[in-house]
Amino acid sequence: MWLVATLIVYFVARQIALKVRHPICNPLLLSLLVLMPAVIYSGNTYHDYFKQNEAINFMLGPAVIALAYPLYEQMHVIRQHWKIILVACFAASIASMILGGGFALLTGGNLKIAATVLPKSISTPFALSTAGQIGGIPAVSAALVVLAGLFGALIGYPLLNMMKIKSPLARGLSIGAVSHAIGTAKAAETNYQEGALSSLSLVICGIMTTILAPLVFHLTTWLLCEQLSMCLT
Repeated sequence: MWLVATLIVYFVARQIALKVRHPICNPLLLSLLVLMPAVIYSGNTYHDYFKQNEAINFMLGPAVIALAYPLYEQMHVIRQHWKIILVACFAASIASMILGGGFALLTGGNLKIAATVLPKSISTPFALSTAGQIGGIPAVSAALVVLAGLFGALIGYPLLNMMKIKSPLARGLSIGAVSHAIGTAKAAETNYQEGALSSLSLVICGIMTTILAPLVFHLTTWLLCEQLSMCLT
């Protein structure tokens, strides 16, 4: 039942998004606003919903792999700007982790909350692994990943347009770095090249965050907890 409901709701939301053409009419956001209350008020749990949608979840892997084709078509851009790409992704990964973990601690969160928030800007598989590695709560991290992705998809392009950033390289890398697959889907709809570069960014940032998260987490907590005495264990 929920598989059919999900497909129908998303199809309708997609049609609305194509006609309205407003950032708030994101298909995923509209689908969540319909499906979440439906699941709750029907007396079902998320486990029930997920179990019936395993086929869609399985397709996430092939869908991500399919992003390799647009990347292949942009190899000339990647070869030309590979240094910029690596530096930008590295800076975005570090900044995102420090801001996420630091904000959690500064607002009264404990170490577990900080570890949960820290990987919010990378795709779900990376975030689950990272959160578990540094002592966070993977399930909550997954929810934060969705929120971060929606936020980036909703305000990413309006913000880039307001700042008059027109370079496809800069726009694609920035969207992929902070709003992973959800933002990348929006980027692909907006501009093919930006979508390809966004998919590259989300992969590189995911790998970098997974590798660097333990170090960044310990440094951030050390600075805030030991030096400023602001940490709750």
